[in-house]
Amino acid sequence: MWVSTVKLSFSQRHFIKHVQCIRFRTISAVSNLNLISSDSDVDRPNVNSECELQGNGFSLELSTNEVLETLNGLRKKPNEALSFFQKLKTIGFSHDLYTYAAIVRILCHCGWDRRLDSMMLELVRKENELDFEVTDLFEALSDEGSNALVRFCDALVKAYVSVGMFEEAIDVLLQIKRRGFALSILSFNYFMNRLIECGKVDMALAFYQQLKSLGLTSNEYTYVLVIKALCRKGCLEETVEVFREADEAGVTINAFAYSTYIEGLCNNGRLDLGYQMLQALQAANIPLGVFAYTVVIRGFCNENRLEEAEHLLRHMEKHEVLPDVHVYSALIHGNCKFGSILKALDLMDEMESKGIKTNCVIVSYILKYLCRRDSASKAVDQFMKLKDTRVYLDKVCYNIAMEALCKLGKVEAAVELFNEMKNKQMAIDVVNYTTVIYGYCLQGEYLDAFNLFLEMKDAGHEPDMVTYNILAGEFARRGFEQKVYYLLDDMKTQGLKPDAVVHKMIIEGFCTGGKVKEAEAFLDSLQEKCLENYSAMFDGYCKTKHLTRAFELFMNLSKQGILTVNGCKQHNIFYMEGDKEKAVMLLETMISKLIGGFCQAGETEKARLVFNVLTDIGFTPDLYTYTMMINSYCKKSRLHEARDLFNDMKQRGIKPDVVTYTILFNAHSKIDLERSSSPPNALQSEEKIVDASVFLSEMEEMDIRPDLVCYTTLLARYCKTKNLEGAVEVFNEITARALEPDVVTYTVLLSCYCAMGDFYSGKIIFDEMRLIRTVSRLCAPLAVSVLKLKAMDPRSRVQTRLVTTPTQLWISSSGFQQH
Repeated sequence: MWVSTVKLSFSQRHFIKHVQCIRFRTISAVSNLNLISSDSDVDRPNVNSECELQGNGFSLELSTNEVLETLNGLRKKPNEALSFFQKLKTIGFSHDLYTYAAIVRILCHCGWDRRLDSMMLELVRKENELDFEVTDLFEALSDEGSNALVRFCDALVKAYVSVGMFEEAIDVLLQIKRRGFALSILSFNYFMNRLIECGKVDMALAFYQQLKSLGLTSNEYTYVLVIKALCRKGCLEETVEVFREADEAGVTINAFAYSTYIEGLCNNGRLDLGYQMLQALQAANIPLGVFAYTVVIRGFCNENRLEEAEHLLRHMEKHEVLPDVHVYSALIHGNCKFGSILKALDLMDEMESKGIKTNCVIVSYILKYLCRRDSASKAVDQFMKLKDTRVYLDKVCYNIAMEALCKLGKVEAAVELFNEMKNKQMAIDVVNYTTVIYGYCLQGEYLDAFNLFLEMKDAGHEPDMVTYNILAGEFARRGFEQKVYYLLDDMKTQGLKPDAVVHKMIIEGFCTGGKVKEAEAFLDSLQEKCLENYSAMFDGYCKTKHLTRAFELFMNLSKQGILTVNGCKQHNIFYMEGDKEKAVMLLETMISKLIGGFCQAGETEKARLVFNVLTDIGFTPDLYTYTMMINSYCKKSRLHEARDLFNDMKQRGIKPDVVTYTILFNAHSKIDLERSSSPPNALQSEEKIVDASVFLSEMEEMDIRPDLVCYTTLLARYCKTKNLEGAVEVFNEITARALEPDVVTYTVLLSCYCAMGDFYSGKIIFDEMRLIRTVSRLCAPLAVSVLKLKAMDPRSRVQTRLVTTPTQLWISSSGFQQH
């Protein structure tokens, strides 16, 4: 009898009560239990046992021994035995080591491996709730044959591995090895694969080295897993040895092994070698599945080699390898990332024409691309179009659409989508809630945002740092100090530590809302201040035009030695680990903003003072900062100091750009014109005379091509010197370089023609200018006034050389006739 096989040599804790009182309202409790199987292939009898049993009102005490005896009687009826076992659990019977051992025996002997796997997984997951250890089943089953014990161990190893309990799984392997048995190679492979997927590659390879000592022989899938593990480590040379080892063992390597190796090459920066491997295998008529092509196509797309990726798609089709959704997904993603949305949409249409359904991942690629390209309205249209089809859209797609609607100011429409997600019982997460909260804040609907925040918490979703940052910034902008501090306290309650980002949002929020004093008070209240905190306060001063306060803060930090990375450490000013470069960037940004603010306000001396501090603390000003200072000096006609900075910049190895040269050329052109139009000794300036053309020559030597602004400046110089020939050449060069003249460029040339009395050519330029979509409200009336004034001048009958305008409007086709 099976009950006798249950050993009683366990510790005292295993001697649980063998009598459990179960009340059954039936004539014969055990025999009349509903033994309906959970198998889908077994017909369920139409029995309402609860109704039948209530009328009898009979109570019965059922012991563990009686359960064991019943299971023993059903050993040849595994379906009924399992159903009986499960039914007892549903009515409150607590199975112990002995009853579990009995049902495991039945499942092992009848070969119900999947049911056994499921039961072991259930036991492992609730092991802490049991009054015995799962491994104690070894002793209970020790008298069974090797087949039953191996099946049990297979199931137990799979269960431990499934939940990531690898150490426990290894203990099972050691126990079965001590008993002289071997795990099945299928379970070994499952164990190894789970180790690899969980990132425990070294453990998987070490496990493989113990294969022979465990009494196992590798099969083709084992070698695939070893190749996969070595590729994950980047050990591509060792992978070749695995192929040789498999060949010596007489194991035929399958296509999946080659595909895995190709994937390893592509993922380890050897894409071209992976492609060559694919071509070589194909030439050798080794059949490869679509996966091998997919990994190479994905590699091409990741490296922006889209033409090669599509060529491989056409090649695989030619060789009758049908592309699947993963191939098209890689191509669509690549085109969205590097190429054209039109091409991505064409590929999606092509995919669907072949009967391959679009999935939500592909849709998300397209929607993200449109949002990234500031085409939020197109993203919404595309989402709505797909929503009307049968394409499943997940919460990621919904979130992209909601975010796009919020950016468009259509928060109500975003809320409708949010409610639609609820109605569809989609698993709404904190990201979805935060998106709508952000939308409310963009609209200034802070109460709705806060109410949704509370709703999210009531629904069991804990807000993350992004949620708190958005709300804290909005409340600070509104001047709601109490709510700001409430959020900070709530963050701590949730186990989140307010960081520099949320502090930055609060400080900037207060400043944006005009609450500069509140921002200062908040900064002072921080026990640990980081450079980002000071940077936020500094930005707040600059945005609210409090340049004096920004300057004072800057000078105080400079005097304290804080405006260096080393100074941050010495003065207890913290920045996050690994963010040294970020700290340097923050310092440079602060200084650049302050210099820019003073330059814009015309306070060049203060700007230069800050500039000098920048160099004194060991930083090298960038091109943008130098250019701001040079421009500030040029505006005040202090060209000598501008040139000194220009030369200093070049000595530091900073290459001037077209903007820097344009500023210097324009400033020196004005001086040249003033001198040329004044009598000798009329200008008593001590400025050294420097010809403006020097800067143009230097640009040409450095191969810096003029942009439209530079050309317009040169055009203005020619016009002021009444050099119409030079002006026309410059204008024609603009059009020859495919630069589109703007209204300012046209107006300068128009003024030149009118000044020369050529009203006829001026009319052509004016007509051309009217074709520009964004005609300035100031420039257009100015041009009309110039034309009207010159029309009354009898000298306007003069015709000079015409320019070649972008649309080639010649006199003959202008529709204007000279009288």
